[in-house]
Amino acid sequence: MRVSCAVSKPFRAAFQTAVSTIYPPRCLGCGALVDSDFGLCSSCWRETPFIGGLVCDSCGLPLQGAGDGHRIECDHCMTRPRPWAQGRAALLYADRARALVLALKHGDRPDVARSAARWMGQAARPILRPGALVVPVPLHWTRLLRRRYNQAALLARGVAAQAGMDHCADLLHRFRRTPMLEHATADDRFATLRSAIRVHPRRAHLLPGRPVLLIDDVMTSGATLSACAKACRAAGAAVVDVLTLARVALDD
Repeated sequence: MRVSCAVSKPFRAAFQTAVSTIYPPRCLGCGALVDSDFGLCSSCWRETPFIGGLVCDSCGLPLQGAGDGHRIECDHCMTRPRPWAQGRAALLYADRARALVLALKHGDRPDVARSAARWMGQAARPILRPGALVVPVPLHWTRLLRRRYNQAALLARGVAAQAGMDHCADLLHRFRRTPMLEHATADDRFATLRSAIRVHPRRAHLLPGRPVLLIDDVMTSGATLSACAKACRAAGAAVVDVLTLARVALDD
């Protein structure tokens, strides 16, 4: 066994070198050659609006000005109070970030999730709670069948692995199929998602008294995350926070 292990290490290194030679690392955004796998070239990096600085404590939307140590919220979150405690997002849903989200969501590009989860983990550092359970927003089974994977579940798994936290991919269940909501108003979104998501009865024992970190790819109005947060709280979650890959900057 010792000889086998000693031989396997150089073999793996040689194999990885061969793979890199045949399939060199390429930019997630444009496909240009880059130094390492799952990265962005300098041009795509400049075109990707990462969120930093002062942000809304409820949704992660970037804000102007400087913080004063007190909780601050954007106009949208003040107008419609959220059923969760804190929220963060890694990117603004614009430019190259929008293209990456759409590639992950509709372009059969699950490979995007690896880097995306790393960006999300960095954005989430101020809101991570000890012992929190990482939970993805669910897809209806018909949509999951067509898409073959739940992008939120891929992101949740990556975020949990980085932070050393537990995650449960099927804690939430979308038992009623809802229409696509890209062009719906905020009120229509909330009405459509109302009572469409619930905690899986076989997973309900995981929630009482425990913090939850909800994961989704994009937050627009917050209707889907609200439905998920309410379901978790109704099942006994101690507190719910949310983390998304991207946040849509809504018009005032």
